[in-house]
Amino acid sequence: MKKPPYLPSSNVIDLLLDAICVVDREGHFVFVSAACERIFGYAPEELLGRAMIDLVFPEDRAMTLQAAREIMAGHSKPHFENRYVRKDGQIAHIMWSARWSEEEQVRIAVARDITERKRGESMLAATYAISEAAHSAEDLLGLFQRVQRIIGELLPASNFTVVLRDEQDERLSVAYQAGECPRTSASPQPDPLSLSAPIICNGQTLRHSPTPENAGDAGHWLGVPLNARKGIIGALIVQSRDPGMRYGERDQELLQYVSTQVAAAIEHQKMLGRLQFMAQYDPLTRLPNRPLLYDRVHLALARARRDQAQVALLFLDLDRFKQVNDNHGHAVGDRLLQQVALRLQSCIRQTDTAARLGGDEFVVLLEEIHSPEQVMAVAEKIRLALTPPFELDEHSLYVPPSIGVALYPHHAGDTQQLLQYADNAMYQAKKRGGNAVQIAPEAATALSGS
Repeated sequence: MKKPPYLPSSNVIDLLLDAICVVDREGHFVFVSAACERIFGYAPEELLGRAMIDLVFPEDRAMTLQAAREIMAGHSKPHFENRYVRKDGQIAHIMWSARWSEEEQVRIAVARDITERKRGESMLAATYAISEAAHSAEDLLGLFQRVQRIIGELLPASNFTVVLRDEQDERLSVAYQAGECPRTSASPQPDPLSLSAPIICNGQTLRHSPTPENAGDAGHWLGVPLNARKGIIGALIVQSRDPGMRYGERDQELLQYVSTQVAAAIEHQKMLGRLQFMAQYDPLTRLPNRPLLYDRVHLALARARRDQAQVALLFLDLDRFKQVNDNHGHAVGDRLLQQVALRLQSCIRQTDTAARLGGDEFVVLLEEIHSPEQVMAVAEKIRLALTPPFELDEHSLYVPPSIGVALYPHHAGDTQQLLQYADNAMYQAKKRGGNAVQIAPEAATALSGS
C-alpha cells in the first residue's frame, strides 16, 4: 500500500501500536496502517475504499458522523471515543485523535484500542450500580428494570430476560423479559425457558448465533447462570439482533461477572420481600394481617371523606370452629382456615380486602359501595359460600359464619369505631343462633354490646 507523502515513513508507522487511518471527504478509507488489522481484524487491503461509518457500532453512528463534520469544519477531536464492530463481530472501543487536512482534503486520525480499559471501568461501575440498585429498588421488577439498563451499557442487548427457579418445586419461570418484539418470520424464536434449562440445571453458559438461513430473525444469544450462595437460582439471557455483531468470550466473562452481582441483588430483594410479607400478611392464610388491614381501612376512609363515598366493614367469626380444633387438632384447624380464606377471597372484588385478625376472626373491607343493600348482598354471598361443609381428611367440617356489618359514614367515622360496630353486630348474629348476617344498629348503644 502506498503511503501518503504527508505521513512518516512506513517502517515507523508499522511499528506503532496505535493505528493511523486516512479518510477522504466522502468517508472512505484511503490509507490504514498495519495496526488496523490488530485493532479491527481487517487486513489493510480489506479496508481501502470502504466507508468508515459501516464499521461503526450502529448506536454510535450518529455521534460519529457529527464528530466527522466538526473535524472537517476545522475543529480538532483529540479524545473522541466510539465503538466499532470488528471483523469477528466483537465490539472494540476506540479513542481517536483526528484533524482535517484542507490541502489534502482528508481526515487523518490516530486510533487507540481502549477496549480493555473500558471493560475494567464498566465492570467496576456495574458493580457499584447493581449494589445501589439492590438496596434502593422497591421490588424485583424495579431491580430488573435497573439491571437491564446497566447491562445495556455494557453489552449490545436488544432483549433482556431473567428466568428464575422456584425454591420449592424447582419450576422455571420468566421473571422478567423486555426488549424488541421479534419480527414476523417463518423461523421460530427460541423459547427463554428451553434456552435457560441447561444453564440453570447444569451451570452451562450459552452462546448461540443463528445459521445463515435465519440470521436476520433469531439474533445472537448469550446466557449465564445466576450463581448465589444457595446455588444457581436462575439465568440471565441477553439477545442482540445486530447481524454483524457476535458475542465473544470477553462478553461472556463480562456477563458472568455481572451476573454474580445480580444474583446477590436478587437474593437481597427476595429477603426484603419475605420480611415485608411477614410484617404485613398472615403466614397461615396469606391474607393481610391486622396492621395492614388498619392501614387500608384508614386510607379507604380518607378517600371516602374526600369523595363523599361509602365504606363497609364485615366482621366474620366461624361458628363451631373451637370444636374442630378440640376434636381434630390444630393442624386440621389450620387447613380449614386456609380453605376459608380461599372461599372468602372468591366472594369479593380485587379492589376489596379480606384480612385475618387472628384465630377464626376475619374482616372484609368493601370500598366504592352505593347502598347498604349492596353490602348486605355481599355479606349474604359470603355466608352462603362458607356454609357448605369443608371436606378435610375424610372429615366433613361445618363452620358457618356469623357476620356483622358496619358502614361509613352511617355508623362511625374512624377505623376503631367502625370495627367495634361491626364486631358488636357479629355478636348479635351469634346470639341469634349463628350462620347469620347482622347490620349494626344506628343507635350509639350498639357499642355497649347489648
